[in-house]
Amino acid sequence: MRFRPCIDIHGGRVKQIVGSSLDDAAGTAEENFVSEQDASYYADKYRRDGLAGGHIILLDRPGTEAHELDRRQAAGALGAFPGGMQIGGGVTVENAAGYIDAGASHVIVTSYVFQDGKILWDNIRALEETVGREHIVLDLSCRRRGDEYYIVTDRWQKFTETIINEDTLNGLAEHCDEFLIHAVDVEGKSAGIDVELASLLGGWDGIPVTYAGGIRNTSDLDLLRDRGRDRLDATIGSALDIFGGTLRYDDVIAYFAAEKNKRI
Repeated sequence: MRFRPCIDIHGGRVKQIVGSSLDDAAGTAEENFVSEQDASYYADKYRRDGLAGGHIILLDRPGTEAHELDRRQAAGALGAFPGGMQIGGGVTVENAAGYIDAGASHVIVTSYVFQDGKILWDNIRALEETVGREHIVLDLSCRRRGDEYYIVTDRWQKFTETIINEDTLNGLAEHCDEFLIHAVDVEGKSAGIDVELASLLGGWDGIPVTYAGGIRNTSDLDLLRDRGRDRLDATIGSALDIFGGTLRYDDVIAYFAAEKNKRI
């Protein structure tokens, strides 16, 4: 298990929001934290702390002025940590290579490959041809409906018909380097992890998976490690003190260093 830091950008500002509260029509979201620092500040911090593999998420709808402001912030972050961060939010075959050229290690895609409730295999293959499988992260962020977890798209607002299960993970893993999975029902609420989702993901042994959602303290990290069978990486947002929370960033760094030492 590794720590994967994050930078979420909304309205051209680094923010932490309640994931399920995004409203495209109004361009609003329930905010937990709005930073006075720009995205490059956080990227440089992660670079200095040796935390490669984190992600930048552009939360505004593509085609809006707000999304362009998000992109400008992201450009600064990619420049501050070349090759050290992934980027997602409005990624398509038309702009994916530009993000890689700008310094992203991977592009993170959701809506481009999941549309009208279905997987668009032609789009996945087009991305592979453009940037290579080794530069693709598929965002399988999901929400629970009944007894199943369904992939959701469009800033986590639209359900697809795709269920998170072993067959889905096996099939999609052939076309990407990693998965990023936000537990949207608990995202941004600092109320604990989605234990059932963590157990489901931990039962699959494939490409790297980063879990996001609900982590509020090191006890939650212990629970994620155990339920995820030490197969899941973790990202933490609004709980961290650098994003207005109570969990000390330095304590998280120390926690993961101790976990690494256990395996040596």
